[in-house]
Amino acid sequence: MKLVDGIRAELRAAADPERAPKMQAYMKSAMPFLGVPSPQVRTITAAVRREHPPADLDDLRAAVLALWDDAEYREERYAAQNLLRYRLGTGDPALLPLHEHIAVTGAWWDHVDETARHIAALHDAHPEDTAAVVRAWSRGGDLWLRRLAILSQLGRRDRLDTVLLQDVIEPALPESEFFLRKAIGWALREHGKTDPEWVRAYVAAHEAELSGLSRREALKNL
Repeated sequence: MKLVDGIRAELRAAADPERAPKMQAYMKSAMPFLGVPSPQVRTITAAVRREHPPADLDDLRAAVLALWDDAEYREERYAAQNLLRYRLGTGDPALLPLHEHIAVTGAWWDHVDETARHIAALHDAHPEDTAAVVRAWSRGGDLWLRRLAILSQLGRRDRLDTVLLQDVIEPALPESEFFLRKAIGWALREHGKTDPEWVRAYVAAHEAELSGLSRREALKNL
């Protein structure tokens, strides 16, 4: 596949062996890095995509899976996620299983937090169906899908569904897991930029249930 081969070739050409181990250590990644900064990965991905655009959604999905599942370096997985920013991959519910696959197999905050932006677009395009999937994630056994559910409305501002936000936070309230507590605080803090009174009221109503970390993050800028 020319798109996949082109991205891999350009990433390897841009490799920085001195930077790579530092990036791997920072991300605590078992998969090695090439040492290509994220902005450059995005630039490379976009340039190769323009040269070899996916013909349709199936073509896009195949390219993403090839880069993701067969990745030797973490930047290939970043490139796979960047391809999903392409208009073909925005707001299409047929890609929900792919987003879930990425979150579960990526199993780390960088991949999950990028996936959240794609789920936010799905909330806008298909709110009822997406909300049902996200609620199921929030009550499931996979940590990263639970985090994804909590963060899935980031950036929606006044379009955010507060009932859904409460529903996906609730199962995580008793948990001591850092990545869930941090996600709760982040989601509330972001919504506080749009509706600070709602966030203050939510924190007050759940004072006894919210962890100190979640509470501090939620109220940080209020």
